[in-house]
Amino acid sequence: MKKVLFTGFLVAAGSMVFAQDINKIINAAEVERIEKVLSADDMKGRNTFSPELDKAADFIAGEFKKAGLSTLDGKESYLQQFEFLKPDTKEISYTADGAKQDEKTLMVLTLQPDITINEQSGYAIETIAKGDNIFQKASGFAQADKETVVFVDTSFSKLFPRLAFFKRQLAPWQKNVVFILAPAPAKQFTINAKYSFTPLKLENVVGIIPGKSKPKEYVIFSGHYDHIGIGEAVKGDSIYNGANDDAAGTTAVIMLAKYFKAKGGNERTLVFTTFTAEEQGGFGSQYFSRQMNPAEVVAMFNIEMIGTESKWGRNSAYITGYEKTDMGKILEKNLAGSSFKFYPDPYTSENLFYRSDNATLAKLGVPAHTISTSKMDDEPNYHKPSDEIGTLDMNNMAEIIKAIAISSTSIISGKDTPSRVKPEAY
Repeated sequence: MKKVLFTGFLVAAGSMVFAQDINKIINAAEVERIEKVLSADDMKGRNTFSPELDKAADFIAGEFKKAGLSTLDGKESYLQQFEFLKPDTKEISYTADGAKQDEKTLMVLTLQPDITINEQSGYAIETIAKGDNIFQKASGFAQADKETVVFVDTSFSKLFPRLAFFKRQLAPWQKNVVFILAPAPAKQFTINAKYSFTPLKLENVVGIIPGKSKPKEYVIFSGHYDHIGIGEAVKGDSIYNGANDDAAGTTAVIMLAKYFKAKGGNERTLVFTTFTAEEQGGFGSQYFSRQMNPAEVVAMFNIEMIGTESKWGRNSAYITGYEKTDMGKILEKNLAGSSFKFYPDPYTSENLFYRSDNATLAKLGVPAHTISTSKMDDEPNYHKPSDEIGTLDMNNMAEIIKAIAISSTSIISGKDTPSRVKPEAY
């Protein structure tokens, strides 16, 4: 069959109109337009709970509206609003095996204003042992759907205070979880704590394109639109713009929404969402995921930091958790004959599959993967004020977004259904 070359892709002759349309909608100029807004200095780094993050949400919602997307569940707004609680400790005490303990060895995650916990409370007893990855294990316990007391080995004395990250704000579904720094689990213990709570409002931005024949089968495209705001000045610059992390992913979600809306014909329902509070612990994606039935989610394309070249150069990206489903192979099949290549994640020691907004749905079996180009062993602008639009490659970004659009076509059409993530993968 005769083939036609266009901006890095080879496409069947019968798809020439399709190729022309994709270039009109997904191109470097449009990438730059959106990126300039999201990563501008007046966005002040889009920190969670800031007016600038609200401004970014309104901009994204406006782009969804211009594209003609529907709202989720027929809501009036594209903004998926929810509430977290910020705890303030009023009283706290802890005794173990009859002896009073330093309250600094105790970390309590709870939504109860007055709580007492002891060895007879029926909580699961877990440990973080010497040599464990304290933050990975603590994250798993903090997000588990069971009430737990976790004894943390004293080899982590210097790191233990950093677990306070998990209690900066608490999700409405937070179970009671206690971390105790101790040389060994106590046989008898009593914890008493009193708190007050301040509500904090957050919002994801969500738009959909209903499917024609499979409306209850969902394909999700996502990225996070928050960053870390104003921080320590470096060479006189204190604005952490987050152009690559993750205005780049948000830009991709907006452009994919416009493209698929213009193209039409999707058999499965497409969901486009930009998450809040990823930098605070992935709260936006956790809330969103709890509103979805995981059995109905066929695939999730989470897009994170695609603004720079991958380790393989231009026209390439990697997929986290590649080996956990056959989704990557489906994407590669749909790109056969093109100059673009998806690779398995080369940074497996970084646990990237568990660290981004795909993780919550992946843990529930959804083939939910993150697509990225970030060189995690050498990304010079990561979480720095230098993560600005001038460091990004707009042409390469456009090619990556096109690759995601084209590689997802058989999943969107209902022809291909990726295999599920097995529970034992976690």
